[in-house]
Amino acid sequence: MNLIWYGQSCFQLFLKPSKDRQISIVMDPFSEEIGLKLPRLKADIVCVSHEHYDHNNVKAVSGSSSDKEPFLINGPGEYEIENIFIQGIFSWHDNCQGKERGGNTIYTIEGEDIRLCHLGDLGQKELTEEQLEKIGDVDILMIPVGGVYTIGASQASKIISQIEPRLIIPMHYYIPRLKIKLDSLDRFLKNFGLRAIEPVKKLSVKKKDLSDQEAKIVVMKA
Repeated sequence: MNLIWYGQSCFQLFLKPSKDRQISIVMDPFSEEIGLKLPRLKADIVCVSHEHYDHNNVKAVSGSSSDKEPFLINGPGEYEIENIFIQGIFSWHDNCQGKERGGNTIYTIEGEDIRLCHLGDLGQKELTEEQLEKIGDVDILMIPVGGVYTIGASQASKIISQIEPRLIIPMHYYIPRLKIKLDSLDRFLKNFGLRAIEPVKKLSVKKKDLSDQEAKIVVMKA
């Protein structure tokens, strides 16, 4: 399984459900109004956590084949596409300033015997027992850490302790050129006693790489 991050909450996942087939999934494609630029993306599946312009630019993603649009998932439900299992779980997008921002969809994606969880624009200070039961045992967690519109560093740490993933990828924090004011990554890393982590442009993961040892934080470069 390969992962690429383009900034905000936008990831592209490449999974191989069989030896001769690769599936591409794009999560939360953003509008370039936010100051970041998306490359030309092609995907079989697009997942959208909520209908805000920095997460729902589905028009920016074309189909992997010229005669077929990507399959769009934009809410709670269960889906099976070519041995890839996707679950959308309802959550709240209430931000840290106490303003009501409606719903947000958490996604779990299972393929290559690896289970990922993308929290979207989660604003809850903690997850409910029902949500945790649906999320299940997570190998890779993509979690917002920039605050303001989502959970911030301290809330993210608590959510991580609830889910107990093996690999943690922070997202939705301030990076150069981003026009949305968010907290930097530093605040989140300090909660774990870290000053900096060398970012990676592309992350390749196999099930055998994921151990039952202490969770590891991976920083990705947009």
